[in-house]
Amino acid sequence: MPSILESLRNQVVPAWHKQGLMDDPVSVTAGPLSVEQAIGNPGRSDFPIQKGKEKLMEACFRHARGQAFTDSYGTFSGTLAQVAALPLDGNFQRAVFVSVLNAVLRWQQCVTNTVHCKDCGPKDCARDLPAHIIRRYGRCRVTLAGMQPAMIESLAGVLPLRVVDLDPDNIGQERRGIGIEGADTAQDALAWADLLLVTGTTLANNSIGDFLQHTPQKPVLFYGTTIAGAAQLMGWQRYCPRSS
Repeated sequence: MPSILESLRNQVVPAWHKQGLMDDPVSVTAGPLSVEQAIGNPGRSDFPIQKGKEKLMEACFRHARGQAFTDSYGTFSGTLAQVAALPLDGNFQRAVFVSVLNAVLRWQQCVTNTVHCKDCGPKDCARDLPAHIIRRYGRCRVTLAGMQPAMIESLAGVLPLRVVDLDPDNIGQERRGIGIEGADTAQDALAWADLLLVTGTTLANNSIGDFLQHTPQKPVLFYGTTIAGAAQLMGWQRYCPRSS
């Protein structure tokens, strides 16, 4: 059975062929952005990208931009055909493919909000999140996958909340009275929830299947720019109101 990323590739590549994009001398680049380039000055220093473990890869395709968070970053330059042929068995290759997918779909006007918000954007995004969840899903139990500090602070005390993360430096920490859980209790936290709030980075690191296996029994709401194109193609719900 193909992976989710392979299924996405199988869906878009025939269309790229049909539009003649594969053989044209198209330049596709992706490279890691600095913290300031990625999110500006959000007024705090505890976002994962500011800790240096992840960077935001940005692909440019015919002046359209697409992004993907990854912990395995570098630069890439080639044609769309070369991107389509990349093996999807490493975080770097997956991040290149995902960021390029987002850029191409943005150029095709199939998707919007593919570029990370800056400055006050992350704070405003988190501030509006509880109301968005209550309006769409009701007052439900939420498990947040990915240690997103502003979202934790916004949700804690408003909705029942558990947080799971894979970074050993985060596991065991406490934010607003919420303990950050690791892999040993992750399945219990996912089963407990009525709603899974999941970072789109799971698409690039290939852990997304761990969360989608709970659907349709419970909804999954992805957040971030990484999953912009995939969410549009697959009909997944995404929350990323301050991106551009």
